[in-house]
Amino acid sequence: MGSIIPLKTNFIMMKFYNREKEIEKLKQIQIRSSQNAQFTVLTGRRRIGKTQLLLKTFENETILYFFVAKKSETLLCKDFQNELNEKLQVPVLGEVQSFTVLFEYILQLSQKKNITLIIDEFQEFFSVNASVYSDMQRIWDLYHTSSKINLIVSGSVISLMHKIFENNKEPLFGRAQNFINLKAFDTDTIKKILNDHNPEYKPDDLLALFSFTGGVAKYIQLLMDNGASTKAKMISYMIAENSVFINEGKNTLVEEFGKEYAIYFSILTCIAEGKNSRSEIESVLNKEIGGYLTKMENDYQLIKKATPMFRESKTKQVRYILEDNFLFFWFRFIYKYSHIIEIGAYNQLQNIINRDYETFSGAMLEKYFRTKAAESKNYTGIGSYWDRKGETEIDFIAVNELEKKLIVAEIKRNKNKISINKLKQKMGSLYAIYPTLTDYETLFFAWSLDDL
Repeated sequence: MGSIIPLKTNFIMMKFYNREKEIEKLKQIQIRSSQNAQFTVLTGRRRIGKTQLLLKTFENETILYFFVAKKSETLLCKDFQNELNEKLQVPVLGEVQSFTVLFEYILQLSQKKNITLIIDEFQEFFSVNASVYSDMQRIWDLYHTSSKINLIVSGSVISLMHKIFENNKEPLFGRAQNFINLKAFDTDTIKKILNDHNPEYKPDDLLALFSFTGGVAKYIQLLMDNGASTKAKMISYMIAENSVFINEGKNTLVEEFGKEYAIYFSILTCIAEGKNSRSEIESVLNKEIGGYLTKMENDYQLIKKATPMFRESKTKQVRYILEDNFLFFWFRFIYKYSHIIEIGAYNQLQNIINRDYETFSGAMLEKYFRTKAAESKNYTGIGSYWDRKGETEIDFIAVNELEKKLIVAEIKRNKNKISINKLKQKMGSLYAIYPTLTDYETLFFAWSLDDL
């Protein structure tokens, strides 16, 4: 039976790789708040590092940090009062049972003193007391023109945060001036982190770290802090008794999906297994899923539609892609084989992952190069191509319309299995369909693990 390595007590791993822009933006907002009230919304998926970003940014400042836990408003206010008394040394008379009272008091204080107030997991007020949002609107509208508050609210349930601030029927719509959507680490940062912890890493180790974490800060932190800096050690650490990764997918999404999570999970499992057209998924589930796909694309931002390069946007050749690397891995292996986990056969699941890893990582290798190209910002379009019959498929195409250049690549783990001549023949089929492409300079590449 697998086991996980205990967390070390002298954890010092995660310096703030690649967060300089976000820190600078937050500091500039803080400076502006000394003259005019600022309302900032920070969003990002669970485990992406929002709280640590805020604490790092204001590590040398006196701030109020309110965490909205799932408990009664009275108990929350007791926690908030303690924070207020400790940080600002101001009296709060009596036992406050309403967050609204505290919020108004802080706005009043900020008329004379610049105050940074962070409210973490802001969306949880829906379950604590949903009237908080309308009360905050009233108080903000009343005081913000004379206030010097730097109000930052952060949340991990993307659909609820969008509802609060982007639905014009919600009270706080239009109140925030600043929005920050915290993204995963880019490929260069992932590579730097791995190199810092394992200078002798192999290309497959880098691909594994990208594939399993997608650059999510907390996942990388857990792996690196526990010495899991090779592909084999990553799999061993993640697929083990008491591993936080086992239930992570469910913990991340159940609150988003609510009571219908089983249907959403089934759809995402199909996509992770390669059944990525609507018709394929509906044939497996025997259920119409159009509404679910729309919500996952627009509300939850978990999937996106992919169409062949150069096709019109209305084409029916749509493939659905699960955007989040970790969730792709979780649905492909952990959720699918939950029956193996239930009997504690972790070694068996590790063997299955190793057996299927070449196919899984092959798709992730293609995504790595597409991600890398997008990060370069050198192209006006990036994607792949496939025809209806499945006879012509090109892994990677990047277009620079300004320079009239095309980058076309075949991507495989083993470069010896790539034929540039065959790739050029495939591209010849596209020239026949889209003659204007012949006006572009086309560069052909064979990319593999060696090119990471």
